[in-house]
Amino acid sequence: MSWKTTLYDYVHHKNQMDMDYSVQPLLPFVTDNGYLQSQIQRLSRTAHSDQDRRFYPVKSETRLTILQADEQPGNVTADVLLRRTSVGTIGYREQEEKRLESERIQLMEYDGKWYIAKIDSMATERSYPSEQAAADDDLSEMDEYTVSSSAPSLSVPYLNYSVLPYLESSGRKGSYDRMKAVQYADTWWDKANPAYIEFEVDCSNFISQCLFAGGAPMHYTGKRDSGWWYKGRFNGQEQWSFSWAVAHSLQHYLLANRGGFRAEEVPRAEMLELGDVISYDWDGNGRYQHSTIVTAKDGNGMPLVNAHTTNSYHRYWSYRDSVAWTEHTKYKFLHIADLL
Repeated sequence: MSWKTTLYDYVHHKNQMDMDYSVQPLLPFVTDNGYLQSQIQRLSRTAHSDQDRRFYPVKSETRLTILQADEQPGNVTADVLLRRTSVGTIGYREQEEKRLESERIQLMEYDGKWYIAKIDSMATERSYPSEQAAADDDLSEMDEYTVSSSAPSLSVPYLNYSVLPYLESSGRKGSYDRMKAVQYADTWWDKANPAYIEFEVDCSNFISQCLFAGGAPMHYTGKRDSGWWYKGRFNGQEQWSFSWAVAHSLQHYLLANRGGFRAEEVPRAEMLELGDVISYDWDGNGRYQHSTIVTAKDGNGMPLVNAHTTNSYHRYWSYRDSVAWTEHTKYKFLHIADLL
């Protein structure tokens, strides 16, 4: 048996694991106890969530792509991309969810048989964009917004024309087109729009793009810690505001802004509409680390979301199926104003 056969077996049994809510299918050839324990916890949460929703899994399929492999005698490290599709039902209504998962898998040969010794996710929903973290390790600047009380203005000389082909700076107020934001989210959920930077942690950058596609006007200040803007590459550097690319900053800007583009916090997820935003604080410490956009509703009328980092399409909003989720997780449900 080759290491590739073991890898394909892993993918097949991973599908079965998610259908059964059990790691049992992986035990014959996965020896990474840390990974198995994290999956046991995740599957338990998912099972309870699905039971509460009356959601019943029907099928799970995965397409494996080996991105690269370092082959040594008896030891292989492979970077893989898993394109996953799962289907389930609530009542008579079928629901399809899709994800892209990137993993680094270490395989070792023992007595002529290959085992999976280590599985690491290459995308995390807990981190911050690396460029921003390098610029501000403690993220303190994100709490120091100077928010304009007037409607944001479009600054013609500074915006990326590959992002916005033409600009209208008349100052007219517009409306938020929720369906355009959703269409953008559904078009680009599994890939990066080349008009923008793709961050290693890309969730809030992606959500900002969706909001912009829905008609939200950029508020260009030229300062990283104020406004909401994306400039693109200028003098060899990528330039953007924290609020464009960092989850904590984005939710702060949406709630603090009083003119034009803004959001109102609502108390329950079911109150959100398509094109609204959810922010996630995994540790319950007031630092929001992930952002999603509502793109559909399930059979119970609850939000389904799209996101980047772990690229997701029509995923259930609570994220209890994420290894990032903890018992301390808090959410902010952000209803985007219809008039901008």
